[in-house]
Amino acid sequence: MSLWEQLEKRCGYVFKDKQLLKKALTLSSYDNSFNNEGLECLGDALLTFLVAEKYYAENLTEGEITVKKQELLSDEALRPVSERLGLAAALIKNKGDTTNKKAVPSAYEAFVAAIYLDGGLDAARKFALSTLTPLPNAQNYIAEVQELLQSRGEELPEYKKLLGGTPQSPVHQVTVEYGGKTFSGRGDNFSEAKRRAAEELLAFIKGGV
Repeated sequence: MSLWEQLEKRCGYVFKDKQLLKKALTLSSYDNSFNNEGLECLGDALLTFLVAEKYYAENLTEGEITVKKQELLSDEALRPVSERLGLAAALIKNKGDTTNKKAVPSAYEAFVAAIYLDGGLDAARKFALSTLTPLPNAQNYIAEVQELLQSRGEELPEYKKLLGGTPQSPVHQVTVEYGGKTFSGRGDNFSEAKRRAAEELLAFIKGGV
């Protein structure tokens, strides 16, 4: 049994178009024209829809749905899922590409998009909802900030993304302003940086309660 056949068996989906499977696993460091960047973008949107659809049907509130999306779809939550399914190990990449930490969670997003294009929305929904797993003990600071400010009738703050460092070693930073103060967070990706900025902001808000 080939590596791809093992992957399909583990994931519970067999591709009719094997090129879609290959594309979902190919990074731009290996092929600049045939890679998973477009699929990653599509998969991100699909997953947001599928999770929102599921929890809307369960009558969760806007804030509760936001919490679920963060718990299930953050890079920190998707990384172990991608590794468990074998997507990370199957990535097609340049041998020197060892620092792209976003590649592992992105492989899951691209894989969901590839299933959608190959087998339709129902197939993508079945795969996603059967494999997504929340990060254990993850606290959603972003959603907590949103719910707390909404309960006070205050406007939600705007998170601003910044990127520094070098292409080989990027530094992701997010800032957010509230009460005349600026709070910031850094991380391996924007999702983590935003969560850390929200953590700082939440501590400030609660400290003033």
